[in-house]
Amino acid sequence: MRTSYNGEIENRGTTQLTSQGWLDGNGIFETIRTVRSRPYLFQRHLDRAASSAVIAKIPMPDTEIIRTSVADLLDSDSFEDGLLRISFGSEGNWAAAHIPYEPIKTAANVCTRTDQIDTAGESIKRYPYEYRLRILKEAKELGFDEALVVNASGNVCEGAVTNLLVNLDGQWITPPTTDGLLPGIMRGLVIENFPVKVSSLSKSRLDDVSAAILLSSLRIAQPIQSINGRKLAASEMFCAQIEAMTVLHSVD
Repeated sequence: MRTSYNGEIENRGTTQLTSQGWLDGNGIFETIRTVRSRPYLFQRHLDRAASSAVIAKIPMPDTEIIRTSVADLLDSDSFEDGLLRISFGSEGNWAAAHIPYEPIKTAANVCTRTDQIDTAGESIKRYPYEYRLRILKEAKELGFDEALVVNASGNVCEGAVTNLLVNLDGQWITPPTTDGLLPGIMRGLVIENFPVKVSSLSKSRLDDVSAAILLSSLRIAQPIQSINGRKLAASEMFCAQIEAMTVLHSVD
């Protein structure tokens, strides 16, 4: 397996990357779904990375350099389904890794994390990412597929590694970024293309949610079949519409 480091293709092991494709140290990152080596919503991810870099004061190379090196990487390591992770380090180095990915095809059972998280204002995608991965790991150890996190105001933000879409009182809603959630690419695309309302979701109203979906660049749209053991209505039809819309917007 190969990686791209500062625009140059290298054999895996030469570049100092973690097993999940992050650079050592700290910085910002983007995780992108690939299908037959085509990166989904690539320009949107590059635009978000550029915005995050300004906030985090991290240097980024020219967009065309990123595009060219990623294209070379995807050509050299091609998968039917893949995970493309691009890291931009605080010291100025950047790297991309293309890793095989097994698409999730089942509905999710999720729990609510009891510990509140401190989330003030909008967030950006930073690494190290261990804190969020640890929340996910703890949820899986309890027999769940994802955990919903709650902020200090008692509002549900998102999943450990996903954004959240719920049907409440007959209206699909997603929490605002001001509640402390990551501004997901899929979340933004869904807001643009479907009648989805941006509104805070109090933890006290979770029992009123009739249907729900997890959104992420990897999962695209995964239906939630239960929250804390309570069964929800099926949402596979809406998930299929979201997936079709994603493919349409992924064609350059």
